Amino acid sequence: MTKLTQLANVSGVSHAELTVQLQQFVQDKEAFSPNTWRQLLSVMRICSQWAEDNQRRFLPMTSDDLRDYLSFLAESGRASSTVNSHAALISMLHRNAGLPAPNHSPLVFRAVKKINRVAVMKGERAGQAVPFRLVDLLKLDNHWRTSVRLQQLRDLAFLHVAYATLLRISELARLRIRDVTYAADGRIILDVGWTKTVVQTGGLVKALSSRSTQRLVAWVQASGLASQPDAFLFSAVHRSGQVITAEAPLSTRALEQIFSRAWTVAGQRDPVKPNKNRYTGWSGHSARVGAAQDMAAKGYSIAQIMQEGTWKKPETLMRYIRHLDAHKGAMVDLMEQPAD
Repeated sequence: MTKLTQLANVSGVSHAELTVQLQQFVQDKEAFSPNTWRQLLSVMRICSQWAEDNQRRFLPMTSDDLRDYLSFLAESGRASSTVNSHAALISMLHRNAGLPAPNHSPLVFRAVKKINRVAVMKGERAGQAVPFRLVDLLKLDNHWRTSVRLQQLRDLAFLHVAYATLLRISELARLRIRDVTYAADGRIILDVGWTKTVVQTGGLVKALSSRSTQRLVAWVQASGLASQPDAFLFSAVHRSGQVITAEAPLSTRALEQIFSRAWTVAGQRDPVKPNKNRYTGWSGHSARVGAAQDMAAKGYSIAQIMQEGTWKKPETLMRYIRHLDAHKGAMVDLMEQPAD
């Protein structure tokens, strides 16, 4: 991140002052999630390269240059959501560097509105992970619950916890053995601590059902991790069948491979129609989407589902359940009633 100051090409701004602001920004990077920080670095690389190639200025960026950069992204085939993300992160960088954000100009506002409108008119739709539903979990439970293979016991326990908690894959990855406690009735309670949207000193806990508790206990006991409180709950399993404890949690790719194996075992061998060249099978977000859809189908309120999934905005959740609720609208209800 020290490259921030190297990337700066400033006109009319004190270089020393900018350097101090950026250094303080880097020092406080823990204020942001690791994913946000990675996205910021990626946007910086892409945008600075574009600026260099087109003899533009990266920092501070003018409204004219930002408009042209966002148009370049859209014309290059980037999704409108990606373009909006770039605009937001460039604004974030400028604010934290003590510079005026170029996004506030009407030039940029119109450019973003045009990009979003054209994308919708061309048929672009928000991508969505293939849902991993309760029926899928139970099917896999029948396949793997009596397995003697550690990898399958771990995969099954992971899928149970992923579905039951609606946690994001990065949040599941950092769970440790010490985060497991037991309620009076023997069911497991997980001390999650914090999520992408819930960061508070009171922490966050998630309770597991009896079945999910049994699957997680089976994995922990078979793996020998019960005596290692600092070990990650879902540790790697070597091809020889030995558990590998590590300083870092399993990667997103390794955890998504669990969903890939489950897709094959459950008989879902044929990929679904791709959405944005993605989502041809279960992925890291699938259990979260499927659990939300199952809750909606069972009549749980939006507020209840948002609480379970730690969503802050109803519109985010509605993207996952919009098809389920399509026939629950007021006009459908009106038209289905007997005529007077």
